[in-house]
Amino acid sequence: QVQLVESGGGLVQAGGSLRLSCAASGSTSSIDAMGWYRQAPGKQREWVVFINSGGRINYADFVKGRFTISRDNAKNTVHLQMNSLKPEDTAVYYCNSRSYYGVATGWGQGTQVTVSS
Repeated sequence: QVQLVESGGGLVQAGGSLRLSCAASGSTSSIDAMGWYRQAPGKQREWVVFINSGGRINYADFVKGRFTISRDNAKNTVHLQMNSLKPEDTAVYYCNSRSYYGVATGWGQGTQVTVSS
Protein backbone atom coordinates (compact mmCIF):
# COMPACT_ATOMS: atom_id res chain seq x y z
CA GLN A 1 0.00 0.00 0.00
CA VAL A 2 1.13 3.51 -0.81
CA GLN A 3 0.61 6.53 1.40
CA LEU A 4 0.65 9.98 -0.18
CA VAL A 5 1.00 13.21 1.77
CA GLU A 6 0.41 16.52 0.07
CA SER A 7 1.59 19.96 1.04
CA GLY A 8 1.23 23.42 -0.40
CA GLY A 9 -1.94 24.96 -1.71
CA GLY A 10 -3.73 27.97 -0.30
CA LEU A 11 -5.24 31.22 -1.48
CA VAL A 12 -3.78 33.31 -4.28
CA GLN A 13 -4.95 36.06 -6.60
CA ALA A 14 -5.51 35.43 -10.28
CA GLY A 15 -2.22 35.46 -12.13
CA GLY A 16 -0.32 34.27 -9.09
CA SER A 17 1.58 31.06 -8.41
CA LEU A 18 1.46 28.16 -6.00
CA ARG A 19 3.51 25.03 -5.53
CA LEU A 20 2.16 21.67 -4.46
CA SER A 21 4.22 18.76 -3.26
CA CYS A 22 3.39 15.11 -2.72
CA ALA A 23 5.55 12.60 -0.86
CA ALA A 24 4.99 8.86 -1.18
CA SER A 25 5.79 6.22 1.40
CA GLY A 26 5.03 2.55 1.90
CA SER A 27 5.17 0.28 -1.14
CA THR A 28 6.90 2.86 -3.30
CA SER A 29 8.59 0.23 -5.45
CA SER A 30 5.18 -0.47 -6.99
CA ILE A 31 4.81 3.10 -8.23
CA ASP A 32 5.25 3.95 -11.88
CA ALA A 33 3.37 7.20 -12.40
CA MET A 34 2.58 9.98 -9.98
CA GLY A 35 0.47 13.03 -10.59
CA TRP A 36 -2.52 15.11 -9.74
CA TYR A 37 -6.28 15.21 -10.08
CA ARG A 38 -8.51 18.04 -9.04
CA GLN A 39 -12.15 18.44 -8.10
CA ALA A 40 -14.01 21.72 -8.14
CA PRO A 41 -17.27 22.23 -6.22
CA GLY A 42 -20.15 20.53 -8.00
CA LYS A 43 -17.88 18.97 -10.63
CA GLN A 44 -16.36 15.57 -11.23
CA ARG A 45 -12.77 14.85 -10.39
CA GLU A 46 -10.51 15.39 -13.39
CA TRP A 47 -6.92 14.50 -14.07
CA VAL A 48 -4.43 17.32 -14.36
CA VAL A 49 -0.98 15.90 -15.01
CA PHE A 50 1.05 12.72 -14.64
CA ILE A 51 4.71 11.84 -14.82
CA ASN A 52 5.93 8.26 -15.05
CA SER A 53 9.12 6.74 -13.72
CA GLY A 54 10.83 7.33 -17.05
CA GLY A 55 10.04 11.04 -16.98
CA ARG A 56 7.27 11.00 -19.56
CA ILE A 57 4.73 13.73 -18.79
CA ASN A 58 1.13 14.20 -19.81
CA TYR A 59 -0.64 17.48 -19.12
CA ALA A 60 -4.33 18.18 -19.46
CA ASP A 61 -4.90 20.81 -22.13
CA PHE A 62 -6.26 23.32 -19.63
CA VAL A 63 -2.93 23.52 -17.76
CA LYS A 64 -0.42 23.27 -20.59
CA GLY A 65 2.01 26.15 -20.52
CA ARG A 66 1.01 27.14 -16.97
CA PHE A 67 1.70 24.12 -14.76
CA THR A 68 4.96 22.20 -14.49
CA ILE A 69 5.42 18.86 -12.79
CA SER A 70 8.73 17.54 -11.57
CA ARG A 71 9.71 14.35 -9.83
CA ASP A 72 12.46 13.23 -7.50
CA ASN A 73 12.55 9.45 -7.80
CA ALA A 74 15.09 9.09 -5.00
CA LYS A 75 12.76 10.87 -2.59
CA ASN A 76 9.50 9.50 -4.09
CA THR A 77 8.26 13.05 -4.37
CA VAL A 78 6.52 15.08 -7.03
CA HIS A 79 6.07 18.82 -7.21
CA LEU A 80 3.54 20.83 -9.15
CA GLN A 81 4.45 24.41 -9.93
CA MET A 82 1.31 26.29 -10.88
CA ASN A 83 1.73 29.65 -12.58
CA SER A 84 -0.70 32.09 -14.14
CA LEU A 85 -3.46 30.72 -11.97
CA LYS A 86 -7.06 31.41 -12.92
CA PRO A 87 -10.23 31.41 -10.80
CA GLU A 88 -11.33 28.28 -12.65
CA ASP A 89 -8.29 26.48 -11.22
CA THR A 90 -9.96 26.65 -7.82
CA ALA A 91 -10.38 23.08 -6.61
CA VAL A 92 -9.18 20.46 -4.20
CA TYR A 93 -6.05 18.92 -5.69
CA TYR A 94 -5.38 15.24 -5.03
CA CYS A 95 -2.09 13.46 -5.47
CA ASN A 96 -2.35 10.02 -7.06
CA SER A 97 0.02 7.17 -7.78
CA ARG A 98 -0.31 4.36 -10.29
CA SER A 99 1.36 1.01 -10.65
CA TYR A 100 3.15 -0.23 -13.76
CA TYR A 101 -0.19 -1.79 -14.72
CA GLY A 102 -1.96 1.56 -14.58
CA VAL A 103 -3.84 0.76 -11.40
CA ALA A 104 -4.24 3.47 -8.79
CA THR A 105 -2.19 2.59 -5.74
CA GLY A 106 -2.78 5.59 -3.52
CA TRP A 107 -4.56 8.89 -3.04
CA GLY A 108 -3.58 11.88 -1.02
CA GLN A 109 -5.97 13.58 1.37
CA GLY A 110 -6.38 16.58 -0.93
CA THR A 111 -5.22 20.16 -0.64
CA GLN A 112 -7.33 23.22 -1.34
CA VAL A 113 -6.29 25.70 -4.00
CA THR A 114 -8.35 28.88 -4.19
CA VAL A 115 -7.76 31.52 -6.84
CA SER A 116 -9.53 34.83 -6.32
CA SER A 117 -10.44 37.14 -9.18
